[in-house]
Amino acid sequence: MKILVSDGIDAIGEKILKDAGHEVHIQKYSPEELIQVIGDYDAIIVRSATKVTKEVIDAGKNLKVIARGGVGLDNIDVNYAKEKGITILNTPGASSISVAELAIAHMLCLMRFLNLSNIEMRQGKWPKKEYSKGRELTGKTLGIIGLGNIGKEVAKRALGLMMNVIAYDPYVTSTELNIKLVTKDELLANSDIITLHIPFIKSEGPAITKAEFDKMKDGVILINCARGGVVSEKDLLEALNSGKVAYAGIDVFENEPPTEAQKELINHPRVSVTPHTGASTVEAQIRVSEEIAHKVVEALNK
Repeated sequence: MKILVSDGIDAIGEKILKDAGHEVHIQKYSPEELIQVIGDYDAIIVRSATKVTKEVIDAGKNLKVIARGGVGLDNIDVNYAKEKGITILNTPGASSISVAELAIAHMLCLMRFLNLSNIEMRQGKWPKKEYSKGRELTGKTLGIIGLGNIGKEVAKRALGLMMNVIAYDPYVTSTELNIKLVTKDELLANSDIITLHIPFIKSEGPAITKAEFDKMKDGVILINCARGGVVSEKDLLEALNSGKVAYAGIDVFENEPPTEAQKELINHPRVSVTPHTGASTVEAQIRVSEEIAHKVVEALNK
């Protein structure tokens, strides 16, 4: 069968697909081009860049499988695909460690002013006095919203850093980790640092808005390595400017790449930013490619 890999795949994944006897085409198409060519393929494998819309699905008359190498499925019209009898696949656990490590990295960066020190020292400055009031993660209370695969990996690393960890997840009633499950309001009120690991549900809107910021401690730190839209960027910027939020670490944005309107948030001196690279490690890409390739082969063999 013919498989289109639209956003790239590690060599190990390509080998798994070809060894199973499938014809693999690795090619990036524009949205318009994709609609023109997708009818030739039995499966498509995407990452986050390619959008598998209703129009693409309608044009994919031979499509049996739509696979996303990653966690979220927001770039795929999942409900419509399922109505058409197409199998939807993803790799929810393959990049968990990488995303968790980035969330911790943002925390460390902000607590010790690494983002600003790097810039200023390259300008010939020596801001030792300005950044002499760094803080330790040890002993701080970390609130994790979303205790799925990534949230659990964050918790493990936070415990290793001697943090107190609490978590809120409406779908989790018990955990083997040495953390405390609390209500959302309890988490908002008691956390020194809050990290989000939940999907963005468009129909529900942002999970963190002014109402949630108002319930947080003054000087809280917010980390979003989940999905753009989970946090209202407008309300976050206001909270940063008022001091309610001391610092924010952001890997994901409402628009990607960000627009001119988002530059004030990105350039804010108390913000650490990365360009949606949570899963972008060599190790994660290998795991993602290997897992999604095996799943596609299994689905096409049914």
